[in-house]
Amino acid sequence: MKRRTFLATSAALGAPLGAAPLARPALAQGANNPRVLRFVPHADLANPDPVWSTTTVAAMHGMMVWDTLYGLDESFLPQKQMVAGEEISDDGLTWTLTLREGLVHHDGEKVRAADAVASILRTAKRAPLVETLVSVTNEMTAIDDNRLRFRLKRKFSLLPYALTGVYVMPERIAKTDAFTQIGEYVGSGPYRFVREEWKAGAGAVYVRNEKYIPRSEPISMWAGGKVTHFDRVEWTTMPDPSTASAALQRGEIDWLDGPLIDLVPQLRKSPGVKVELFDTLGNLMSLFFNQYQPPFDNVKLRRAVLAATSQQDFVDAVLGDQAKDLGGTGVGVFPPKSPYASKAGLELMTSNLAAARKLVAESGYKGEKIVFMSPTDIASIRQSSLVGEALLKSIGLNVEFASMDWGTMIQRRNSGEPVEKGGWSCYTTSWTGLSINTPATHLPLRANGRAASAWWRLTDPDQEKLRDAWFDAPDLAAQQKIAAEIQKRALENVMFVPLGLQFAPTAFRSNLSGFAKSGSAVFWGVRKTA
Repeated sequence: MKRRTFLATSAALGAPLGAAPLARPALAQGANNPRVLRFVPHADLANPDPVWSTTTVAAMHGMMVWDTLYGLDESFLPQKQMVAGEEISDDGLTWTLTLREGLVHHDGEKVRAADAVASILRTAKRAPLVETLVSVTNEMTAIDDNRLRFRLKRKFSLLPYALTGVYVMPERIAKTDAFTQIGEYVGSGPYRFVREEWKAGAGAVYVRNEKYIPRSEPISMWAGGKVTHFDRVEWTTMPDPSTASAALQRGEIDWLDGPLIDLVPQLRKSPGVKVELFDTLGNLMSLFFNQYQPPFDNVKLRRAVLAATSQQDFVDAVLGDQAKDLGGTGVGVFPPKSPYASKAGLELMTSNLAAARKLVAESGYKGEKIVFMSPTDIASIRQSSLVGEALLKSIGLNVEFASMDWGTMIQRRNSGEPVEKGGWSCYTTSWTGLSINTPATHLPLRANGRAASAWWRLTDPDQEKLRDAWFDAPDLAAQQKIAAEIQKRALENVMFVPLGLQFAPTAFRSNLSGFAKSGSAVFWGVRKTA
């Protein structure tokens, strides 16, 4: 499907067949209220547990509701957040962290070291770097309410970096199994989640946490003083990008997280609207396979798809005339601005359909049905899905295109069933550059999958050995060499297909200011003038 044809039909594809046109959302009347922020996220908050879900929108929600022990600054370096001080033994094997005074959960209970310990252990089941931290720890204990101690098996300088990804929940909540969604949303962060006003497919509401004590340092991305200027933040889900764009131009909303790229030039010219790019790493578009079910349990078939892939086709489909300014090709498994980016293994992506069809024949593929999941409510992923469907069909694969909303897709991808019983075969998505910036944090590269979803348990001991070697490397040059080997092996095994880079601008009313420069939306520092 050509890009312009897709854009002309995208609204219809986003609604059930025969459904009435989308009604304009009923928005809160906060246009002139500087204490209310009206926000449209890039995707619906279908699953508000930021540990259970790997979605960016769940992480945005998580940073509002829960605080972290450390926070990454604009230089991607960890800074103390809930931690007031740290003591490190001379041999580097014992770390003692002291919490700041005055930290309380939303229910008024004191934030304790035991809460942090339980939160770390739960997060370790899903987050690769936190899992590694726990694996190199002999003992992690709460000495008292204010101090927690790590006794390490070996030096691990990335300990503060690892803890930037841990949302500190009350111990009783953090003891929930990591593969089960939590039932309470009592946080420790600058905003409280109004659970009764959240509805999947519609939106969410947050109110200012009056008991939150921000740090005194200036805001720098996820670090510093998380000062809030709104009593109420309203998230409204708008699946139709034209509706969202029009609402911003009319002043019915204040901030549009992910405007449709084709509408960005119009938004730039609109009175009272600003468009800016806060993210310097971009998002890596990717094609993922269900490697537990036929036919993509066959690495030869995955290699055929890799060989056929043209990143330029995907970048052009998603970004159109703005591909030169907001896209990138020749991208491996790390974003280009990562110190670990390389061209290793990219020669396997030949964009040669004849060679790909030959690989399909050699794989023994017998025409098994392939279910290609696609969200109807995220335009950029919808576009990449359509290109992916056409790509698979072009090399002779039997593809069934399965449309559904994003929340349903996230639920379905956890299924380990064959396609005949509601399973799936592949889908496209994108990963924020920061989440895949290093081998330490790169969830899609995990070979044993203990930190990932239930279906994501690939077995590649050699990949794990390379990752371990990266941690032990003596300097950056050695790390870069190992990272190149990691990428080469990942592409040879086709753990996923990198489809190119996209930078996502954000759009907002011109009376907003104070944004923290971050690859995902954060709500501290932002203020609105009447």
